[in-house]
Amino acid sequence: MRYLSGVTTLEFYPDDCTGCGRCTEVCPHRVFALREKKARIMDQDRCMECGACENNCSFGAVKVTSGVGCAAALINSLITGEEPSCDCSGSKTSECC
Repeated sequence: MRYLSGVTTLEFYPDDCTGCGRCTEVCPHRVFALREKKARIMDQDRCMECGACENNCSFGAVKVTSGVGCAAALINSLITGEEPSCDCSGSKTSECC
């Protein structure tokens, strides 16, 4: 499952990665994979911002602002029929995720 393109808060710091593979084990959407003894982000837009990767990385190689992600924007778009938006800079801050 892919979510909205280019909106996830997921950050990965490969220099801090030890290649333990914990992120690949706990990620429910297979965002990470091990390649050449290091984790790699395979598809960042699959991230649902659950925080499992960050909570299980003992080395600080992964950061994500966990919470509802863009669930509120997706639900609002289904109700209103408009395109989903996670942009909280506009005037519709009450619909911000």
